[in-house]
Amino acid sequence: MVDLAAVRHNVGVLREPSSGAALMAVVKAEGYGHGAVPVARAALEAGASWLGVCTLEEAHELREAGISAPLLSWLHLPGDDFATAVAADVDLSVASREHLAAVLAGARHAGRPARLHLKVDTALSRNGAQPCCWSDLVDDAAKAVADGTAEVVWSHLAHADAPHHPGIDRQAARLLAAWQAARDRGLVPIRHLAKSAATRTRPGLHFDLVRPGIAGYVLDPLDRPAAEGPLHPAMTLRARVALVKRVPASEGVSYGHEWTTPAATTLALLPIGYADSVPCRLDRASRWRVLLAGAPTAQDWADELGTIHYEIVTGVHGRRVTRTLVDGGPPW
Repeated sequence: MVDLAAVRHNVGVLREPSSGAALMAVVKAEGYGHGAVPVARAALEAGASWLGVCTLEEAHELREAGISAPLLSWLHLPGDDFATAVAADVDLSVASREHLAAVLAGARHAGRPARLHLKVDTALSRNGAQPCCWSDLVDDAAKAVADGTAEVVWSHLAHADAPHHPGIDRQAARLLAAWQAARDRGLVPIRHLAKSAATRTRPGLHFDLVRPGIAGYVLDPLDRPAAEGPLHPAMTLRARVALVKRVPASEGVSYGHEWTTPAATTLALLPIGYADSVPCRLDRASRWRVLLAGAPTAQDWADELGTIHYEIVTGVHGRRVTRTLVDGGPPW
C-alpha cells in the first residue's frame, strides 16, 4: 500500500525550511519503489516545482503520463537518445565536454535548444566534472548560448547525512567557485546541492533549489524513528496469511535450512518471497521478522542486513506485488 497523502505531507514538511528555494522531488528508481507517476503527481500537488530522475527512460515515463513539470535527468550513457529527450523538454545534466557535445548534437537533431545542468564534482567523485576540466566545459557551454541553450550548475553532497561534517562546507565552497566561474563567462546558472538531509538540516545550502529524495516517501535521512520525526511512512508491505499449521517437535521447517523446531510450534505461511521484494539474505540468516497485524520497518530490515533503508524500499518489485494507492492511510 502506498499512501499518497503521506507523500504530500512529507513534501510539505520538506518545503517548510527551504529558505525560499524551489523543491525538486526525486522520483528515481520507480519513486523509490512507491510508483514514479502517482508519487510525482502527489509531490507536485504538495508544492514541488521540479521532478528529478536518473535515466532518460524514467524521464520519458513521466512525460508519457502527461506530466509537464520541469524535469531533470542526470545519469546517461554516451549512446543515449538525447534528441528525443530534448524534444520531450527534459533537462539534462552534463559533466564533460564529450557529454555536452553529444547532448548538443541531439538538440540540433531535435531542432530546439537543450536545457543543460553543468555538474561539477565537489568531492563525491560521482559523475561530475573535475575542477581541472571545469573551465573548458564552461567555455563550451558558453559558446552554445548563441543557440539559446540554458545552463545550470549543480552538484551533490557526499556527507549530508552528517550535518556538521567538515567536508560539507568544502563542497559548498567548490560549488560556489564553479558557479562564479560560469557567471564570469556570461552564463546565468542556478545552484542546487542539497539532498534530503541537507534540506532538513542545512538551510545555508539550499541555494536556488533543493533535491530531497527518500525523505519524501518513508524514511528520515537522519535515521530517526518515524515517531520522533515529522515525516510519515508512505509504504506498507503486507501479505495475507495463506495457511496456519501445527508443526511437531523436531520436524524441519522450510527448505535449505539445517534447523528444526525445538518444540511443537504453530507456523503461518505467507505467500511472499524473493521474487516479491523479500531479501534472500533475511531468510538464509533465519532473521526474517514479521508481525501479524503489523510489520517491522524498512529500517529494521536494513539494520539486520547491514544495509541502508533505500535498498529495502527500492527492492519492492515483481508482478505479484500489487501496488495499491490510497489517499490517507493509518493515523501516524
